[in-house]
Amino acid sequence: MPTTPPGRPARRAVLHALSLTAACLLLTTPAAAAPTGTPDGHCAGRAQLRVPGAARQQADCLDELTTAGTVASGHTDPADYAGLTPKDLPTPSGVPGIQIDGYFPDTSTTNTNHGWNHDSQFVVRLPDHWNGGLVVAGTPGNREQYANDKAIADWVLARGYAYAATDKGNTGTAFHRDGRRPGDAIAEWNTRLTQLTRAARAVVAQRYHRPPARTLATGLSNGGYLVRWQLENHPELYDGGVDWEGTLWRADGPNLFTFLPQALRHYPAYAAGGPGAAEAESALHRAGFPAGSEFLWPYHYQVYWDLTQRIYREEVDPAYDGATEAGTPYCASGTPGCDADYDYASRPAAVHRAVGRIALTGRIGKPLITLQGTLDTLLPISRDSDVYARMVHAAGRGALLRYYRIQDGTHTDSLVDVFPDRLRPMVPCHRAAFTALERWLAGDGRPPADHTVARPADADRATLLTSCPLG
Repeated sequence: MPTTPPGRPARRAVLHALSLTAACLLLTTPAAAAPTGTPDGHCAGRAQLRVPGAARQQADCLDELTTAGTVASGHTDPADYAGLTPKDLPTPSGVPGIQIDGYFPDTSTTNTNHGWNHDSQFVVRLPDHWNGGLVVAGTPGNREQYANDKAIADWVLARGYAYAATDKGNTGTAFHRDGRRPGDAIAEWNTRLTQLTRAARAVVAQRYHRPPARTLATGLSNGGYLVRWQLENHPELYDGGVDWEGTLWRADGPNLFTFLPQALRHYPAYAAGGPGAAEAESALHRAGFPAGSEFLWPYHYQVYWDLTQRIYREEVDPAYDGATEAGTPYCASGTPGCDADYDYASRPAAVHRAVGRIALTGRIGKPLITLQGTLDTLLPISRDSDVYARMVHAAGRGALLRYYRIQDGTHTDSLVDVFPDRLRPMVPCHRAAFTALERWLAGDGRPPADHTVARPADADRATLLTSCPLG
């Protein structure tokens, strides 16, 4: 996995935790002409743009809004998106426009970008050649506002969309310190995306002199959770969304705490071999980790399972381990307060209420396309998107959902570089889902019915990086 670039805080190296990691079809609304004039040329008028509610903002005129230019200009941070995409994912270019960085009022200070030491940071990008649409996103894991730049922003900007992203209001592995009561930090994520969506729509109207014709929400992992929550709770702000392996929160389970402790409890016996290994393997399968994903277990035990369980459990159930903060890393079952022995079902009602505050219902109010890999080994598909799809149908909203299980996809696309013969990248499947949503909203045909998208048996890497036919 990529290491933290020199000069960045060492904590970035662990921000991978819970990344909890087609032909162009433009909107039917005619594209607005690029603003012109002097003295700023293609960025004329940027000084007059105002992000409603922002405590601070900085607008810059850029020749390139994608990472093909923003890495060199300092308008993104590669540490934010390290490990989320395959190393040879093509980067589009040729997107000049305005970038606005800033933050909304907040009391927490975990985000160090720009030296601001202030949370609720956002980025808004306004391309010169606009297709009439806006894409908004929250970040995966506990990352900062540039985390989607390679996986999502580059591509939608090249298609002509305005783009906005938020750090969700708290970042890093100590995100759980934010807020006054259990669940506050995660609840803020939802509030911040709602806030940014409203503000970004207003900025788009200022820049192009009309509101967006389409507002689409998308994101992966925790960002996918935000898409689900927004379409359930604020469908009036959006025309639709694409949920890329969103995290499932349910007060009565399944949720992280119903399968990660089992992984922590049984994996050491599986890894040790011997007479208990077969039963430990079966226990992991029963917990939801799919057969065929065993080659991914060592990495996930070392990088994801332990850290994710501890920091998210601390967010909703800090009393479990007393005065200890976020548990004891890699503790053996039987150790007092060990997360390997965490039993969510037996925890006090207050813990379940904390999860209930951030829980999903399935009552989406706008079209949603969900996709998840069948070899997701952080959020097992049978405990996540399979369940959420059933929730949507049970809520009577099935006509608004399309759900695609991506054969051999996993949670973190950079693992495709390590296991190219066993895994397929999810990025092109997200792009295929996005274009399918565009066609759906434009009245150009409904996407295919829910199904598993097979991995082409003889597809080479170049094909898998650029194509994912949904059928």
